Amino acid sequence: MEEVLAITDKVVDKYGGDPESLVEVLREVNDKSGYLSREHLARIAERLSQPLSKVYGVASFYSLINLEPLGQHVIRFCQDAPCHIVGGREVWEALEKELGIPFGETTLDGQWSLLTTSCIGACAVGPVMMVDDDIHGNLTPEKVRDIIADYREQDERATATAVQGGQV
Repeated sequence: MEEVLAITDKVVDKYGGDPESLVEVLREVNDKSGYLSREHLARIAERLSQPLSKVYGVASFYSLINLEPLGQHVIRFCQDAPCHIVGGREVWEALEKELGIPFGETTLDGQWSLLTTSCIGACAVGPVMMVDDDIHGNLTPEKVRDIIADYREQDERATATAVQGGQV
């Protein structure tokens, strides 16, 4: 709890406690903590002299602000019409099948979260998804499997390197 308050206070102080900076504060605390807990939201509301309902309403509006912990890798799949028209439904189903979870969930091992989002801004190469900060377009079910396999291989190599280096 102390760490939550310290992180939150530091960010609020950076913006001078200005209620007009609510979105920036929410984004920055989210980036530093990975998500916004109830404690984060309550502290932000208190420090910016805003009702908790307003702070929660703003936080829940933005798809890149998380209100619960997410997996190590976060997939955000564009659900807008341009992506849907060019095969988005098949890609959607392939993502759920490959990860073994429905949209809105995180795998039990904490490795993957599968979320939807509005336009990523890459309509010309739809269907599109973001994995962490990387954009992948012109998706097909086969490409989805290959992309996820690539991330899994990278994770395995990183783990093997860490074990060899005595870091685990």
